[in-house]
Amino acid sequence: MAGHHGIPHFQNDAGHRLIEVGVKEFMCTGANVPFDHPHIYIDMGDDNEKICSYCSTLYRYNPALKSGETNPPGCTFHVKAA
Repeated sequence: MAGHHGIPHFQNDAGHRLIEVGVKEFMCTGANVPFDHPHIYIDMGDDNEKICSYCSTLYRYNPALKSGETNPPGCTFHVKAA
């Protein structure tokens, strides 16, 4: 349900060194619940890369991707219903 957040949320369960995203403003969750870290807002500003200060994932802006897409695929955070 990433679209319901208003801002994309991304996770890195697989431990990728680099995740390309189609936005410059997003939330990093680290991993899926219960292994997530505090969900932090990341704004790349004029840069095209930013490292999450909690999990050290390197995010790189890729304008060819849509808002909720990632490369490698599968790094969009989805809230799971209880």
